[in-house]
Amino acid sequence: MLAGAYSTVRAQQPASVLDGIYTAAQAARGEKVYTESCATCHGPKLEGTSTAGPTLSGPDFTNGWKDMSAGALLNKINQDMPSNAPGTLTPAQYADVMAHILSVNKYPAGSTELPTDAAALKAVKMAAPKP
Repeated sequence: MLAGAYSTVRAQQPASVLDGIYTAAQAARGEKVYTESCATCHGPKLEGTSTAGPTLSGPDFTNGWKDMSAGALLNKINQDMPSNAPGTLTPAQYADVMAHILSVNKYPAGSTELPTDAAALKAVKMAAPKP
């Protein structure tokens, strides 16, 4: 019986960011946090700046992360951002910012919010968004 329950849970876990791992409401909250805490370095449209942060949108971003996990991306954001004050956002704010980044990159929203724990996203693969 336990094996059957495990199979059901495992089958429901998203395989990639193409499966909708955040909600639209979460991305909207993340846009606000991004504007306040990230845009100075990464630009208002996640395009990066010549003097500070790299681009967080478009092919440079998606190609750079396509072979990684969503957990690795959330972990990077959690540990290193904002670069002038790492770790100063709440876990929910970091997840919201990641949801905003995924939204801007045209990954589909789903019905479940992105978790705040990077370990929960370790098996969820990043991928190139569908055109």
